[in-house]
Amino acid sequence: MTRIVKIAVLTVWLLLLLGLARRDFFIARLDSGEQTAVLQAAKYQQYYGVHLNGKRIGWVMEDVRPSSSGFSIRQQAALKLKVLQTVQPVNMDLSAELDSGMRLKTFQFTFSSAFYSTKAEGRTEGKKVFFALNTGRTVIKDAVTLPDTPFLPLNQRGYLLAKMTRKGDRVKHAFIEPMTLTPHESVITYNGRNKELIGGRVYNLHEFTETYSGMKTRFWMDDKGKIIKEESPAGFVYEAEAKFKAMDIQDSGDELLAAVAVQYSGSLLPEGSKTAAYRLRFPPEAQVELNGGRQQFAEGKLRISRDVFPPALPASPDAACAEKKYLKPSRYVQADDPKIVAKAKEIVGTTTDPAQQVRLLTDWVYEHIEKRPVIGLPDALTTLDSRLGDCNEHAALFAALSRSLGLPTAIAAGVTMQRNAFYYHAWNEVCLGGQWVSVDTTTRQLPADLYHIRFTRADVEGQIAIGGLLGKLEIEILPPQ
Repeated sequence: MTRIVKIAVLTVWLLLLLGLARRDFFIARLDSGEQTAVLQAAKYQQYYGVHLNGKRIGWVMEDVRPSSSGFSIRQQAALKLKVLQTVQPVNMDLSAELDSGMRLKTFQFTFSSAFYSTKAEGRTEGKKVFFALNTGRTVIKDAVTLPDTPFLPLNQRGYLLAKMTRKGDRVKHAFIEPMTLTPHESVITYNGRNKELIGGRVYNLHEFTETYSGMKTRFWMDDKGKIIKEESPAGFVYEAEAKFKAMDIQDSGDELLAAVAVQYSGSLLPEGSKTAAYRLRFPPEAQVELNGGRQQFAEGKLRISRDVFPPALPASPDAACAEKKYLKPSRYVQADDPKIVAKAKEIVGTTTDPAQQVRLLTDWVYEHIEKRPVIGLPDALTTLDSRLGDCNEHAALFAALSRSLGLPTAIAAGVTMQRNAFYYHAWNEVCLGGQWVSVDTTTRQLPADLYHIRFTRADVEGQIAIGGLLGKLEIEILPPQ
């Protein structure tokens, strides 16, 4: 559940959210069956307090019980998050049935926040997970395939101690994320024993690092395999606590968006600049896509050239424009849905010029979607129906409308300048005449200004990679050259 909480929080400002493949090639794969010996007689209930900057803003509960065919799992979480000076409650509930080897059989998951709610249920058949996701406005049915039979990551993980005995030992395992319903594979590294101060008490614990999708978390475990503390990339800290203490939510915490804002060095760009240059520093394991379109990255420096709209015919078209994925519908960008297709045709009318179609779509999304921070997974159909959302909902809906007209469109995720700092943001890039043009429908920028720095192009379920930058990104604005 701690991982579910992290993903849900990421969606506030981005969606939250691959050199590892070569680096991890020789790591032993973790067999989920190895949990059986440790958890065969498992029966426990554990509470965790969720802290942000020293304030308890929520709690997580995990209950594990043996059943006639294996194990029954119940995980719940409640948070209070301050977003744009408003407090939003977030509640999650996960129930799952596992076999005797802790392999996932079925699950039901519910999520609710101020302006969003969803229910999901699914089952596994071998390495495949079939599911249905109900947003209250549409039902999304899909299936995902993992490299191994999935199991749920629990907070009782004594099987790691049996597998990893020396500092530097590493294992990997596959899992499915109940919030995003996307498969992942993580790598866990054992860092040895360390003393850690938790709740005013010094513990001698086993320390681990877990990496997936470019993100790193740290957790500390006692000799019985119980996780005592975990730290997430977004600055959240989870500590094992008594029920009465964990559920005593003190505060909604600091403003969430401000907590992950990226301060910059250097001077602002001169008025009317056509290019910008930045020096970027971020973790080497972060999964970023900085080159392409108007961006050129080399040796830690990024150059951005302002788009021209409508663009002139390029001498050499951008090869990425021809990638079919930017025309295809996806789980949350339902470009082939009749409602999306009909709305796109209604917006552009008889206009056949692609550049003019992009302008009409940009104006419509900006004018008809109410600007509200939505904690949840943005999908185009729900946004079209609800007519509210933040940058994620704007970008998902625009991508669906644009793709339905045959215009290759990507969702760009990165940062942009607001209130004298860089904040995580999502916008779009549309391919016109073989050239990418940036579009920000949240702020009605066509093209987007030079402060929009893209770190990845991906539909909603792929944007979690941006989480690897949280708290670790440094930006320096270089003088004009």
